[in-house]
Amino acid sequence: MIKSLRGRLLIGLTGIIVLTGAIGGTLAYKWAYNEAIEMQDSVLTQIGTFATNASTRQSQPVGGVDAESEVVVLELGPTPRGSADERRLWTLRDGLHNEVLQGRPSRVLLRTRSDGSRFAVAQGDEIRSEIAGDMAVRTLLPIAALVPCLMLVTAFVIGRSFRPMFRLAEELDARKVEDLSVLSVAGAPSELHPFLGSINALLERIRAIMDQQQRFVADAAHELRTPIAALSLQTENLDPLDVPPAARDRLEVLKSGMRRTRHLLDQLLALARQDLASSEVKETVHLDQIAKRVVAELLAEASERNVDLGFTMVEPVSVSADPVAMVSVVRNLVENAVRYTPDGGRVDVGVYRESGRAVLQIEDTGPGVAPQDIERIVEPFYRGRRPTGDGSGLGLSIVKRVIDRYGGSIEFENLTDADQTGLRVVVRLPALD
Repeated sequence: MIKSLRGRLLIGLTGIIVLTGAIGGTLAYKWAYNEAIEMQDSVLTQIGTFATNASTRQSQPVGGVDAESEVVVLELGPTPRGSADERRLWTLRDGLHNEVLQGRPSRVLLRTRSDGSRFAVAQGDEIRSEIAGDMAVRTLLPIAALVPCLMLVTAFVIGRSFRPMFRLAEELDARKVEDLSVLSVAGAPSELHPFLGSINALLERIRAIMDQQQRFVADAAHELRTPIAALSLQTENLDPLDVPPAARDRLEVLKSGMRRTRHLLDQLLALARQDLASSEVKETVHLDQIAKRVVAELLAEASERNVDLGFTMVEPVSVSADPVAMVSVVRNLVENAVRYTPDGGRVDVGVYRESGRAVLQIEDTGPGVAPQDIERIVEPFYRGRRPTGDGSGLGLSIVKRVIDRYGGSIEFENLTDADQTGLRVVVRLPALD
């Protein structure tokens, strides 16, 4: 069963065209055939009129009147004579008759001259049918040529009629995930207006639900920061006290958990801000200066673990974006690279311009990312099948949303060289002149 609406229309209309062409062709063939027969009767009548005034008096057929039509004129004389066919014809009244001459069915016209002599104009039925059939077939040629032309025109019109639907599908496919703006009905066929109205209503409901969810996450994270900060302060106040070693170990575990919770809340707030932020907030941001500042802030943490953090290339390059968002992007990426690089490893940062785009490249000598996880590491809270460290799984999700908002791209590539393993992250954003 054909599920395509366009296919159904094409097959249905093609069937109607073929059926109509067949019926019309049959009727046209019959009409043309009968007209050709009548025209040949008229030819016999015209030849009979000419022979009535002719001076021929032979009792033999006069050939060559119409060689292609094989029309013959028989002189019958004033009295019956000659062959049996001629004598039989002499007895017939004037006019058109269907007779058999020399064993062949024929159409015969009988006429009598003013002097009493009679003659017959005859034509075989076989040649008459052949001539009529040829003329009728010629009338079918335009119909036979018209049917495929109509099928092509029908296919073209159906394709053009469905083009707005395909453009609508392409527009929806090209949209970003966070783009829930309504679809425009301008220029769309009126038949699509109810469909577009339903889609727009659905988009409005989805946007309302997502806004409510984002505000809930932001409000919850914001409200939880105060009690978490108070608990962290209380745990810090326990440091000067003389407590047993077992309680001290539990206190350190508690402090570590509080730090992870505080970091998670900060990431949740950052994620909510990016979801609610507008791409219209743009300033000239010097990406190289942000990278230098972030690297300088993380140098101490890298030095504690003997990680070589530095630049391979730094070129002045600017982008149009939110400065706070770009700082978050660079810090999350460099911080991740330092965190997952083993002690004694290396993290290389590069900032440069390439083909009109600002490029931020970060390479580390860590374990990389499992190939089956590399497509999902930008999903919120996804930390892979074998998570390590105490991350929240939100950093890369924040980075991806910021980059998408400003028309950029991010790529992750595992390094598999013989002398180096790790992960390469490349961010590309439209650069300012």
